[in-house]
This record gives sequence, C-alpha cells and structure tokens, in this order.
Amino acid sequence: MDPKGKGRRQFIKNSALGMIGTGLAGGRALAASQMPSRPATQVVPDEAPKIKEYRTLGRTGFQVSDISCGFILDEGVIRAAYESGMNYFDTAEEYPGHHRVLARVIKTMDRKKVFITTKLEATKPEPRATKSEIKEGFLKRARKALEELQTEYVDCLMMHCPEKAETLKDEGFHAAMAELKAEGRVRHVGVSQHGTFWFRDPEETMEKILLAAAEDGRFDVFLMAYNFLKRDNAECVLEACRGKKIGVALMKTAPIAIYDTLRSRIEALEKDKKDVDPLYADGLKRYKEKFEAAQEFIRAHNLKNPGEIRDAAIRFVLGHPDVHTACCQTQTYDDLNAYLKLSGTKLTVAESAKLDAYREDCGALYCRHACGVCEPSCPSGVPVNTILRYQHYFASQRREKEAMGYYAGIPGVRADACGDCAAPCEAACPYGVPVQGMLLVAHETLSMP
Repeated sequence: MDPKGKGRRQFIKNSALGMIGTGLAGGRALAASQMPSRPATQVVPDEAPKIKEYRTLGRTGFQVSDISCGFILDEGVIRAAYESGMNYFDTAEEYPGHHRVLARVIKTMDRKKVFITTKLEATKPEPRATKSEIKEGFLKRARKALEELQTEYVDCLMMHCPEKAETLKDEGFHAAMAELKAEGRVRHVGVSQHGTFWFRDPEETMEKILLAAAEDGRFDVFLMAYNFLKRDNAECVLEACRGKKIGVALMKTAPIAIYDTLRSRIEALEKDKKDVDPLYADGLKRYKEKFEAAQEFIRAHNLKNPGEIRDAAIRFVLGHPDVHTACCQTQTYDDLNAYLKLSGTKLTVAESAKLDAYREDCGALYCRHACGVCEPSCPSGVPVNTILRYQHYFASQRREKEAMGYYAGIPGVRADACGDCAAPCEAACPYGVPVQGMLLVAHETLSMP
C-alpha cells in the first residue's frame, strides 16, 4: 500500500479529531455501535479540518486564509492544504524543485481563488551592467519561474532578501515588473526579508530594509520574520504596513527548538571527546547550561511535546491585527492537521502566560531571525545569523539536506572558526544567547560527512 496515499486517507478520515481525544471518541463510537436497541452513532467526522478565517491581504484586496502554505515538497500535502481552504501558496526560484511540485497541484485548483507568490533573489548586478541588462535578467528568471509553475500569471512576485534598502530601488527590477504587469503575468510586487547574509558584505537590518520598502510605495506584500520572541524590530514594520495598506505574510512564526535533537547532539559530542576540539569546551558548557534551564521549563509545565508551545506561538502572531497570514512549512498530514486546527482560534490567557515563561526560561536558545546584532563583533566575520538560520531549517523544519547544502556553500569562514575564540559575539548579544556553543553544534550538525 502506498504510504502517502494511506497518510492522506487517514488525514481525511480522522483529522478533525486532532491529536487528543481520539481514544475516548473512538471508544464511545464503538460502545454505541454495539448497543442492539439503538442505531449506531458514529462520532468520527468524514471531513478534514478547514480554514475558519480569511483576512484582507492589504491593498491587494484578496481574502487570504489566516494559515497558508509555505515550502512543502509533498504534492499530496499541498493538495490537502488547498482542499482545506488554504489559498495562499508561497514558493521561490531557489527552493529546490518546488515550482514543479506546486505546478502539479495548481492544475487542480480554481486559479482565481488562490494567491500564488514566488520570489527572485535580489542578486548583486555586475558593476557595469546597464538598466536594460538587469531588466532582461529579471524577465528571463521570472518567465522561467512561470514556465516551471505552469501558470499564466503569479499573484505576487517578490524581490527575495534584498540586503540593502538601496537594492529596493533597482530600476531594472522595477522595469521588468512593469512589463510583466502590462502582459498580465504579474499582478502585485512584494519583498521578502528574514535577515541579511553577513558573509557577503556587512548589510542592513530587516527593519531598515522593510521600512524603506514601505516608504518606496511599489511593494504590495511583505513576507517577513516575526514571532513571540522576535518582536522589537518588527513591530514598527507592521505598523508601517498598516498605514500603507501593505499585505503581511509571516515566516519563522514558531521559534521552538527540537529538544531531543539538541540533546542527542550534545550527548554525541561529549561521548566522542577525542574528536571534539578541547577549545570547544567553554562554548558548549554555556550552551548546555541554557539547554538545561529550558529542560526545567518543560518539566515544570508538563509539556509533552514542542507542539504545545508551537500552537501558542502561532496563535500569538495571528492575534496581531496587522498580520494577514502565517505560512506553515509542514511535510506531513499530521503536521498539516495541527496547523489547520489553529485557524480562527485565539491565544488563551494560560497560553500567553506560558509564552511569557518560555521567553524567560528558553528564549536564550533562539538566535533571533534577522537580528545580526552580534556579527560586527566577530573578529573572523562568521555569518552568525545565517548559520543559525540554517540550523533552524535542519532542526525545526526538517530540511536537513537543504540546510547542509546551504551551509557547505557559505564562502569564507564558517563556524569551525569559533572553537578557539573568546566569544565576543556572546557579550554582544542582548538576548543572552550562547552563540558560540550554538555555532559549534550547528557546525557539527550541518557539516557534510
């Protein structure tokens, strides 16, 4: 039997019951069916959970589902997401194979009822490139993306991760967008940002770039990092979006560490001490102290799995009045089910208190996306935020091969330069993150065998 087919059928049959209460509900159904004097009563619903809330995506006017579809490679999961009512689907030219996977599902969609967005990386042009040459480069890439997606148009084409506010004004890019709009191939233009790549050139913050994009006026939708641990340099961006009626889609909404993965990595490093540089000891010691404090939080709150905090984290961002949709990146029907159940729900007082406690006890284990405050202090120029974002892909999003490939492709120094360092990055971090130890663990995790 096809395991994917089996997973999909199980999703459709049982998903509305969720991850709790299935045993009790099933027992009641069985007891009712065995009573001879009464007709059988089935409590198992025959429909999957559905999207319950839609919001206006800024000045696009599109009614977007509050939970949306990010980088998902399983065609069946994407189709189930669409059938559940999700109608915002995000992709990018650099997501390996994702355009073609999504294309197969787009064929089955009511195209007028979905919002498809893709992204083109804002690569640095050649020094002598003309506006016309830059325009043609973007046109070629955009048309390739449309061909791969097998769709006549995309609802939004985004400039992907510009590293400076100046890049937003690239007239070659905007000339290409104007031509594609005139052809009916692109309906809106957007920008995505989750932090810069320090190893290329010391760049600007997400806050500065997105505020400049809001002021520019030519970008209709933002895809940005925001979560309950990362609020300080994103709140002003959300406020600007409200004022300019810019649509807001979120990524990196649940900064929850997978503790079992981290624990096993620490144990493996300690077990095989002969292969671990002894200079790693101090950095790993500080990291482990933070990790053990997080374990105390888990025990104190009787958390059975990270999903409990993840759900509260997503409800937190959906509770913000200027947020329109949160992209999920799940590869399984069970995870999709869990996300769907959050649609239209509100953060409870108890969950809010739990997030506050998590921030206090576990917040130091999260390197804030799009932060980069510590990077100027590094004497070796290690791209701290980028490396720990790749570690997040590996540990929290199950994108292991992709994360390892990204890490291998970093030019210049990587985290193996951190072992004999005095760790000025940790002194510079305003959040108490054990940066050096996390970088060392990331290096061990992400290095190709």
